[in-house]
Amino acid sequence: MVTVAEAARLPAGDVLERLETSAAGLTEQPARARLATYGPNVLATHRVTAFGVLMRQLRNPLLILLVSAAAVSGATGDPTDAAIITAIVALSVGLGFVNEYRSERAVAALHANIRHEALVTRGGAERRVDVRELVPGDVIALAIGDVVAADVRLLSTAQLECDEAVLTGESVPSVKSAAPVAGSDSEVDLGSCAFMGTIVHQGSARAVVVATGSATAFGKIAVGLGVPQTATAFQVGLNEFSKLLVWVAGILTVSIFVINVALSRPIIDALLFSLAIAIGITPQLLPAIVSVSLSAGSRELARRKVLVKRLVTIEDLGNIQVLFTDKTGTLTEGTIGFGAALDGAGRPSLEPLLLGLVCNEATPTAGGAVGGNVLDQALWAAPDAGAVRARPDGPDAYRRVGILPFDHERQLVSVTAADPSGATVLATKGAPEAVLARCTSVPDTARAVLERLFAEGARVVAVAARRADADAEPRPEDERDLELAGFLTFTDPPKADASASIAELAGLGISVKIITGDNGTVAARICRDIGLELGGVLSGGDIQKLSDDALSDAIPKTTVFARVSPEQKSRIIKVARRLGDDVAFLGDGVNDAVALHAADVGISVDSATDVAKDAADIVLLDKDLGVLADGVREGRRIFANTLKYVLMATSSNFGNMFSAAGASLFLSFLPMLPSQILLNNLLYDVGQLAIPTDRVDPETVARPAAWDIGFVRRFMTVFGPISSIFDFLTFFVMLQILNAGHTEFRTGWFVESLATQTLVVFLIRTRRVPFFHSRPSRAMMITPTAMAALGAILPFTPLAHVLGFSTLPISFFLILVAMVIAYLALVELVKGRFFARERGRLAKPPTTHEQRLGRRIRRRSARFIRHELAHFT
Repeated sequence: MVTVAEAARLPAGDVLERLETSAAGLTEQPARARLATYGPNVLATHRVTAFGVLMRQLRNPLLILLVSAAAVSGATGDPTDAAIITAIVALSVGLGFVNEYRSERAVAALHANIRHEALVTRGGAERRVDVRELVPGDVIALAIGDVVAADVRLLSTAQLECDEAVLTGESVPSVKSAAPVAGSDSEVDLGSCAFMGTIVHQGSARAVVVATGSATAFGKIAVGLGVPQTATAFQVGLNEFSKLLVWVAGILTVSIFVINVALSRPIIDALLFSLAIAIGITPQLLPAIVSVSLSAGSRELARRKVLVKRLVTIEDLGNIQVLFTDKTGTLTEGTIGFGAALDGAGRPSLEPLLLGLVCNEATPTAGGAVGGNVLDQALWAAPDAGAVRARPDGPDAYRRVGILPFDHERQLVSVTAADPSGATVLATKGAPEAVLARCTSVPDTARAVLERLFAEGARVVAVAARRADADAEPRPEDERDLELAGFLTFTDPPKADASASIAELAGLGISVKIITGDNGTVAARICRDIGLELGGVLSGGDIQKLSDDALSDAIPKTTVFARVSPEQKSRIIKVARRLGDDVAFLGDGVNDAVALHAADVGISVDSATDVAKDAADIVLLDKDLGVLADGVREGRRIFANTLKYVLMATSSNFGNMFSAAGASLFLSFLPMLPSQILLNNLLYDVGQLAIPTDRVDPETVARPAAWDIGFVRRFMTVFGPISSIFDFLTFFVMLQILNAGHTEFRTGWFVESLATQTLVVFLIRTRRVPFFHSRPSRAMMITPTAMAALGAILPFTPLAHVLGFSTLPISFFLILVAMVIAYLALVELVKGRFFARERGRLAKPPTTHEQRLGRRIRRRSARFIRHELAHFT
């Protein structure tokens, strides 16, 4: 075998010999044997370790402080209570661990479904294989947009340039050739090699694989390193919510501790009590609830052919308001078929087809053409292609001299070839505007034919040619003084369900806009055919003349952006985000990668280029806007269910903890033992684990939703005190009516607080009238009810004495039923008025300050996510 540095200095033939392969590639048996020897061509897998998940559960500083204080308490005289506290904490941690570990395993399974392929020559035949199966000695083809899948020695190149910024940090693409290089001090500054992880910026090549996996240059620096991704809007919202609770918990904890110490209660008891309250108000299961929701959602989306690379982007998918998408394969069938070959006057002619087959980057095989783009492949499948190839002067009679591959700036491909007479011809094909601009003269009839074809919705490629110097490799400056040969038309009819998908997205409040490299007239015709309301049409030339402010004004009024460059695509996305909307972009080409990064949600498809799939957050297995609509609904459902838990945590928990603080002011004893507070919190959390399975009202998923910490704060300050009112009413019943002692008082409040804070979820889960107009899922119906019942039964079990409970009289439970009914009725009454006021608030246009604040919260960077929710990235 041979190293990459050695291969770079050797002639290509010697490298093939050293690797025991040939230009025809390996056969299957040696390839399988080498795969067993060298292993899969991967750097790392999405590994999930139980230890890592457990450490995330244990990193809560409040938890550590509580266990430490309990240990001190046990060592100084109360080992039973310390053991109970430790056991309950262990159960709580275990509950979070089991749910999060299960969801992490689901994520790992999903990652295995995102595949990348390479065009490999095996036994002389080209076929696509998973990049994980590449081995040293494989011969592969590289084309524009490919992510190089291994370290390779180039065998032949055509204007090849590679973006090697991932290795060198250099922004300028590196020019490559197949010629051996002299010695170099750098392991990656090798012009005859291309390296794993780099991107083919221009041109094409054939190469032989020298190193795979962790033996590559990229592998040596990447293994063991992690690159954190920026926070999504969902993560930023969670962090804002967490910061709110930290402030509330901090104030309550310090206040309660000071009050109890001031009342001459033992310091250690006061510390345990205050810490238990702090943990009670902290939504410990929020990460588990979110993980379960997102992983369940990702599995459901996978069944619907939507793969999610980062779970948190499911929520952001639900919040998109504007979708920019290409049209080919999304609004159209995506199966490009050859239409007709026409001369400049619009008459049928085989000459443009002949030149189109000569100037072609695809290779015809028995199973169909491979390589090149879909238009190149469609030409080889044209009905007249066989007849043209059978002619003595057909494309097979031409000897190719050189090729200047297609790129997105020129929008052309050119080939120099010797025709059957021995004369050298330069054949060029590409976007009609680009070809016609390089022709010596273009008749008005040709321009009229072109406009007619565009108006009919045809996709058109122009073909031109001229005589060229013998044996000359084509260069960009050679694409001049051409003679127009004619036009090649291609058909790509609208999808049968495109109209329904557009209507479905419109019903979800999503505005769809088209970004395409095709002609604006063609794109506008497609829009009319599928019922997409057509606003303005802007071309790349128009966009180039607009300032960002002018473009910002134009975007809401524009439906089609045509003939745009990659840089213009990303500029459109960035300017659209400045308007305050959550923006998604669906693209599948190398020219879409920057725009995919720029969008709030980057969406690609399984058939996309590797660089597009790498840049995307979500990969569609079916390029269908209907599938995307399913993803949007699922994202909104998950967001709605996550918000249910947040509202529960900020109302019920806050109310109960506020009650504990108030009770400390007038009671001569602790209103509830620390272990009882933790048990109460544990049972409450178990009751909320069913929230991810809950149904969501249709109006909730009808429009985008986003984090509003002001709304959460207002909800907490309204519904928290309602819970406290009934807590204080319970205190009155226990002390004045039932004459309860310390143990009975604690037992009564434990039962009442657990019943009210678990059962209120049936009201908080919907803005409708519960049960009659909005039914919970079966799990949602059973789990909270079971936890409330368990809390009522515990005082009558053998565990009662250990937990500090005592039996309660029947009269207490009769009063409890009445109080719970009154509590739920009051909450339902206040809920109606609260949401009516919120609707009035939303009807008011936001102030400039509110708009800036909303954008700031959505765009906040990853530095705010370094704490308890960082593992979601």
